Amino acid sequence: MAKKGIEEIDLYAILDVQITATDSEIKKAYRKKALQCHPDKNPDDPKAAETFHELSRALEILTDVSARAAYDKVLRAKEAAKLRHQALDSKRQKLKEDLERREREAGSGSQSNLTDEQKLAMEIDRLQKEGSRLLQEEQKRMKEEIRRTMAHVSQPVWDSALNRIKIKWKADKTDPSNGGYDEATLRRILKKYGDIVALIISPAKKGVALVEYSTKEASEMAVDFEKGLPENPLTLKWVNERPVLTTKKDLGGPSLVSDRDYESLVLAKVRQAAERQRLIEELKKEENQGM
Repeated sequence: MAKKGIEEIDLYAILDVQITATDSEIKKAYRKKALQCHPDKNPDDPKAAETFHELSRALEILTDVSARAAYDKVLRAKEAAKLRHQALDSKRQKLKEDLERREREAGSGSQSNLTDEQKLAMEIDRLQKEGSRLLQEEQKRMKEEIRRTMAHVSQPVWDSALNRIKIKWKADKTDPSNGGYDEATLRRILKKYGDIVALIISPAKKGVALVEYSTKEASEMAVDFEKGLPENPLTLKWVNERPVLTTKKDLGGPSLVSDRDYESLVLAKVRQAAERQRLIEELKKEENQGM
């Protein structure tokens, strides 16, 4: 299939903008679409490179004053011609096309008599010869943004669920005070190191609890330095023997549901309750296994 000329392509439709769009709106639309279809982000899509090329060509032409003016003139002329054609019968249409063809042939020898399509072709040729600084800058920006995104994904992160700390202290089975420690007391002692994600005291065994911190630094300081009450010291040890880091799996795209949305808040509460219950079950399981 023959490759379409610029005059046969709706560049505004490719970018999803109106013909009246400003340079700023055109650049914004380009960045949004180019991020989605960039070949580096779609290595398995054979059409990604072609789509990205079309977007780049649209940006190149529509942000150049002369090229855009020439393109718009052709676009408007084609639209006007389309409307006129709809009002002509087949005989009159043929006569009109013959006349226009003869006029083009008669004027093709002089630049002042060039058709709108020929003027557009000259502008496109000029852009190709001069190169487009704007296009190069936008493509460089796009690659840099993708590089930062991919680097962000591979960074090691702290997952509190993988780095729980087991706390032990002396407490008799019949001691109603559980050796002097309840959740409020433990939370008061432990919170000085950082934010606590979860804190659970064993409901079945005295003198045992689990804690999760939101950061690696807080967890390490608690394990290294916390001794608890002088009259009944605490012992803090990693459940997995040492800290564990994982990598991010989320590309950082926008959430489908706003954090301020009521439904999102309700779901967050449900997840917190489920996590707390799961933590209790794991603590019971560890105790049954003699940990």
